[in-house]
Amino acid sequence: MTNAKKIALITGGAQGIGLACAEALAEDGFTIILADIKDDVMAESIKKIGNGAAAYHCDMGESEQILAMFDRIEAEHGPVSVLVNNAGIANPGDFLELTEAQFRKVIDVNLTGTFIALQRAAKTMVENKIHGSIVNMSSVNARVAIPSIAAYCSSKGGVMQLTKVAALALAKNGIRVNAVGPGSIDTEMMAGVNSNPEAMKNVLSRTPLGRVGSPREIGDTVAFLASEKASYITGETIYVDGGRLGLNYTC
Repeated sequence: MTNAKKIALITGGAQGIGLACAEALAEDGFTIILADIKDDVMAESIKKIGNGAAAYHCDMGESEQILAMFDRIEAEHGPVSVLVNNAGIANPGDFLELTEAQFRKVIDVNLTGTFIALQRAAKTMVENKIHGSIVNMSSVNARVAIPSIAAYCSSKGGVMQLTKVAALALAKNGIRVNAVGPGSIDTEMMAGVNSNPEAMKNVLSRTPLGRVGSPREIGDTVAFLASEKASYITGETIYVDGGRLGLNYTC
């Protein structure tokens, strides 16, 4: 990073994987800024992080809110040197009953919002000659699919390709763009599975390591990609999935 003050913005950072990313980056010396729609949760999270952490309300499905947020952050804190595009929604339901509006909402948050934030952060990095790092949150469902989350799978496939495109476009500016693809992680989204032994058995049957992952395991991977230890990595998606994608059968 070429700027003295290291600022990391994590979208969807109030809890779960986003908060774990924030905590890992804070330990690496970054000033943390969270963006989310859960204001009360964010308020508690920045207290936990400390060290000047800040919170901004932002719906990542609304481009005007995203752009306004960046303007405020830059005016109040300075330019962002690490962006973690973590905000995402799933909106599960029957494939044949999924409406266009429901599909678009997921795409707006997970893919279009990621693009808007990525592009806006990159513009400031280029203007300020910041050799920054952008990490997008993809999923194993960028490569495999679940019929009940059609929009989510489609959006994460798009994030995987957007990551490659942006990495190529921004390489000449010293900006690296990568993604992390979580498998089954112990977050609020998995609460229903955690309380259902049969559902958990199904999850573990497709996970060679025999357990679900923790949010911090994703956070540590994001922190690695944001660090100089990953200085020759760009355009890649690292799948943190307990071996799931390599599994050829279940028993």
